This record gives sequence, structure tokens and C-alpha cells, in this order.
Amino acid sequence: MIDLSTNILGAAGAGSDTAIAIAALLLRVTLGGLFLAHAYLKYFIFTPKGAAGFFASLGVPGWFAYITIAAETLGGLALILGFQTSLVALLLIPTLLGAAILAHGKNGFWFNNENGGWEYPAFWAVTLLVQALLGGGALALTQG
Repeated sequence: MIDLSTNILGAAGAGSDTAIAIAALLLRVTLGGLFLAHAYLKYFIFTPKGAAGFFASLGVPGWFAYITIAAETLGGLALILGFQTSLVALLLIPTLLGAAILAHGKNGFWFNNENGGWEYPAFWAVTLLVQALLGGGALALTQG
């Protein structure tokens, strides 16, 4: 009889404390990089003024675009460095939920729909929750 209660890859280290710490590091750096990419997009491609206009078109005060750009930049850097990872991840979730609901909600679920559905930002919000639960992992400046 095969014992399915154990991790088949456990002998290779999967599920170990070290593997979990490395997984948290990989997730943290990836999330941070994505936030920096989105801040770059708003700052250099759409421009802050253009982003503010888009936010206003969604019924959100335009000045909120500037806060979002700052949150994406500072949050992205904090995640990459592993500074207060759990707190930063939790604080960034509303940014993604706002994008999912306000910017993409009317476009349906699939992100490949015209103007992008809410699939991607919703998934991204869940990954932030996972990161918050995991903490900073390996090479984080601060634990937690």
C-alpha cells in the first residue's frame, strides 16, 4: 500500500523549513519586482498625471494615483529587501483589490478579456496574503 500521507518529494527537502524559507524569498522578490514594474508603468508610461486621470475616470480621487505609485514603489522595495514583509504584504492587498474591483471588475473574470478581467489582480492579492502568512523567509532584513 502506498502511504499518501507524506510528501513524495520530502526526501529531496520539499516542505522542510529551509525549502519554505527559500519559497518565501522567491515569492517575496517576485511580488516586489511586479510592484516595481507596475509603479514604473504608471510613472514612465502612463505618467502620474495620466494615472490620476484614469483613477478619476473610475470614480476614485485622482490624487490617489500618486499614493498608489508610492505604495507600489516603497512596497515593492520593502518586499524585495524583506523589510517587515508580512505587514507590507497585508498593506498592499487593498491596492490589488481596488484594481480587481474598480479597474477590472466590469471586464469579467479572465485577464485576457478586453481591458483585462479581475483574475490577475485577485490572484495577486491572494499571493500577498500567502506572503504575509509565510513571512520574509530567507535573506529577509527583518523576520515576519
